[in-house]
Amino acid sequence: MYVVNHGWHAGLIIPASHLNEAIPELGKRFGSTFYYEIGWGDREFYQAPAPSAELAAQAIVRSTGSVLHIAAVPGSPTRYFQPMEVVNTCLTKEQVESLVTYVSNSFARDHRGNVMQLSQGLYGNSQFYAGQGNYSLLNTCNTWISGGLKSAGIDLSPPLTLTSGSVMRSIRALRQRCTSRPNPEDHG
Repeated sequence: MYVVNHGWHAGLIIPASHLNEAIPELGKRFGSTFYYEIGWGDREFYQAPAPSAELAAQAIVRSTGSVLHIAAVPGSPTRYFQPMEVVNTCLTKEQVESLVTYVSNSFARDHRGNVMQLSQGLYGNSQFYAGQGNYSLLNTCNTWISGGLKSAGIDLSPPLTLTSGSVMRSIRALRQRCTSRPNPEDHG
């Protein structure tokens, strides 16, 4: 599992095969890929072609709902997101399952239980999906990441991780070295 620092927010990167088992629609939408990078945020702000200060303020005080941004990562996350900081930590099978459940439960679903595609994503092969919950000053993209890591048994410090910097500092301090690579494409 990886965490990438996008500046204002962080993103989770997990093997696509694990998320495809929980949400088969992703495999159909993205085809063959090694990883998914996942972000969560305010529905209007995150999807805006040119996010403004006004939209940011609206997201904090009057969120219109949330979205997940899913991006296919076809190889090494460290190379794909270069020059951004990407931190790797190994998880047990149980931790991965908990994290996948957390991410899966973050998707809003239609009456048939299917995830709901919204607009095209921000970069590469990516897509927005309707999410669960509302964005606020104390429930941000970074606290969502922190919640996912906590669900996997990784308690970040401080508990309220509002910034990507606090997420990255915590994951660097807590990371567990991997004894093997998940696939031959990953050299990061």
